[in-house]
Amino acid sequence: MNDRAAPILSVIVPTYREAANVPVLFERLKAVLADLAWEMIVVDDDSPDGTADIAFGLAARDPRLRCIRRVKRLGLAGAVIEGILSSSAEFVAVIDGDLQHDEAILPAMAAALTAGAADLAIGVRVDKQAGERGLSPTRQKLSDAGAWFFKRVSGLSVSDPMSGFFMIRRAIVGEIAPRLSSDGFKILADILLCAPPGLRIVETPYVFRKRRAGESKLSPLVAMDFLGLIVHHASAGILPIRFVLFAAVGGLGLVVHLSILKALIAAAALPSFSADQLVATIAAMTSNFLLNNEVTYREYRYRGWSILSGLLLFALVCSVGVVVNIDIASWLFDFDHIWWVAGFAGALVGVVWNYAVSTSFVWRGRRSG
Repeated sequence: MNDRAAPILSVIVPTYREAANVPVLFERLKAVLADLAWEMIVVDDDSPDGTADIAFGLAARDPRLRCIRRVKRLGLAGAVIEGILSSSAEFVAVIDGDLQHDEAILPAMAAALTAGAADLAIGVRVDKQAGERGLSPTRQKLSDAGAWFFKRVSGLSVSDPMSGFFMIRRAIVGEIAPRLSSDGFKILADILLCAPPGLRIVETPYVFRKRRAGESKLSPLVAMDFLGLIVHHASAGILPIRFVLFAAVGGLGLVVHLSILKALIAAAALPSFSADQLVATIAAMTSNFLLNNEVTYREYRYRGWSILSGLLLFALVCSVGVVVNIDIASWLFDFDHIWWVAGFAGALVGVVWNYAVSTSFVWRGRRSG
């Protein structure tokens, strides 16, 4: 093992809470990549279950495994980018650590790249066996919708741009790395949007497996992350993905706010417009916190009973925005009695304030438990 050839392929495995899966994946890679010079690079976001310790233990016995433990640096896209940039191999593959991707297709992907037939090989999820269905019907529909939308926005005919399983020439990622976003999950879509023209792509189908251990990091809400990535590129990178997500959540909160405000005014259940505005503001603030906790700041999200403390902190730091919100809305309503204009103006001020304090105080320095 000491005289082993330098790897031609680095398999990047971003992990969080995958202690039980890393040894299994490593053994599977040994079997399917026996004819290649390869290495596995685990990039762990400081998992509390000891994923990095497991990986370091394996690496001490087998130099084909390396581990990067990231401290206070979170997120799948960032982990993938860091892992790729740590490699000196000609080719890099990205595969999830949850065992849902079929590592058996890696040799076929490598063959396409080494033969010069492609620059990028994408593992395309298919559903041939109902008993092994890894994608729920909802996630399948979201994946199909994402592929349809991506094709029309980018002009690229890619069956599964939301796939997290692919292989690419490392030099390509090295060239575009400064333009890639470290936020979010959809690193393949980001690479496709940043890659130079003429990128040769092959697609390799595989059956997406059920998760066997650990917990899923994804939910249907991740579709918002995909849309955020598209807007990020449409703005030439001016708008960060996290800001786009926060703005989208704020838009949904505005709908909640105006809907409740209209209902309260129609019911005339409270003594004044200020009281109506206060109730609508609290409801919108709560929905904004919950959605931002699951979408915008999911790497740092509150769980269990800590959600209540997070909501209370969010309410506390946003209290100034609430006061300004109510004062502006009430003044405008007294001036022209157009409820929706008053409500919109007050809510808009609240959204701007909430973004600033949320980023700086509520989720700052947290990590998901």
